[in-house]
Amino acid sequence: MEKLILGNLTQRKIGYGIVQPGNNIYSGVHVIKVYNIMAGLSKLSDLDLTATEIEEKYSRTRLKGGELIVSIVGTIGKTAIVPKEFAGCNIVRAIALIDIKEEFLSLWTKYYIDSPKGQEYIKGNLNTTVQPTLNIKSLSNMPIPFYGTVYTKKAVNILSTIDNKIQLNKQINENLEQQAQALFKSWFVDFEPFKDGKFVDSELGMIPEGWRVGYYTELVDIKGGGTPKTNIKEFWNGSIPFFSPKDIGPSCFVLNTEKYITTNGLENCNSNLFPPYSVFITARGTVGKVVMVGSEMAMNQSNYALLGKQNISQFYVYLITLQLVSHLLKKANGAVFNAITTRDFASERIIIPFYSIIKSFSSIVKPIYENILLNEFQIKSLSQLRDTLLPRLMSGKLEIKDNSYD
Repeated sequence: MEKLILGNLTQRKIGYGIVQPGNNIYSGVHVIKVYNIMAGLSKLSDLDLTATEIEEKYSRTRLKGGELIVSIVGTIGKTAIVPKEFAGCNIVRAIALIDIKEEFLSLWTKYYIDSPKGQEYIKGNLNTTVQPTLNIKSLSNMPIPFYGTVYTKKAVNILSTIDNKIQLNKQINENLEQQAQALFKSWFVDFEPFKDGKFVDSELGMIPEGWRVGYYTELVDIKGGGTPKTNIKEFWNGSIPFFSPKDIGPSCFVLNTEKYITTNGLENCNSNLFPPYSVFITARGTVGKVVMVGSEMAMNQSNYALLGKQNISQFYVYLITLQLVSHLLKKANGAVFNAITTRDFASERIIIPFYSIIKSFSSIVKPIYENILLNEFQIKSLSQLRDTLLPRLMSGKLEIKDNSYD
């Protein structure tokens, strides 16, 4: 095994990005932030923009596409390869640019940083005087194991094939989610399937005859959550997923949670065990994020569970809630929206169609969300496979047959 020094592999000197990008603006240069890395770099539109005159001072970290980037402040050690379509973007102070010419070596370095050994190096070199920070010198001095070009390319091929399948599933799910939301808008906002029928006036505008204006809570039950006492060990590290706003990701489903509780923990908190497809909304801190759960799950007091009444499907509940949250955030008129309360839900007026129409719509979107969930479980399985293989491949001790990566 040979050990390469990371700083000697790069075309450009390893460095961090824009120190003060300012507030997000309507036009300018896209900048990648740490949460963008964690969410996955899928769309330019997900990025904030900084003023061109600010970005010009940091042309040294302007991206061409294909570079490795790693978070070095706050949440440290998260990596990504910059997509080619992100050329011209830049990064912020909390991210370091690692520009390695050879694609296979850039990927190998990414996977090594992701591995337990790479993360161990990072943790051992943190500066924690103010907030956790990995300085550029320590990153540049990171030793990267190298077992020869042939082995490295094979290992990278295996891992990147898994990652590519994960990314493909994410893109499929994003498209499916967009389809479901477009269908909801077509049916219940634009009323396109009902254009040939009679419309009547209401306090929310013209609506199909027979529909009415009512309250959100006529259709949805709202349940609170709770947290077991943190100082009682018997309540924690069990098998029951325990949802908090930290568990929100880019998907409309949540499968994994940071914390798990025991049956005793569940019995000693104010949360129920909610079934798959329950809708959760974050109500404090990170406000207004709406997800469905992919398995039985409990939740803390920073969230509400939203359950359909009268056999209203959870898919309809999810989609109507997305619309409701958008309305609530607009009502805030730019103010900081610190919390959503049960009073907010109870006061919201919505258009209520015939229940038979809700049922018909739900039967159309049900297979869409079932497919999304199946893909999410496959993503979870593939991620576990990759994470199992990663340290073994990084050790150089795993024999790779010639046909194992075709």
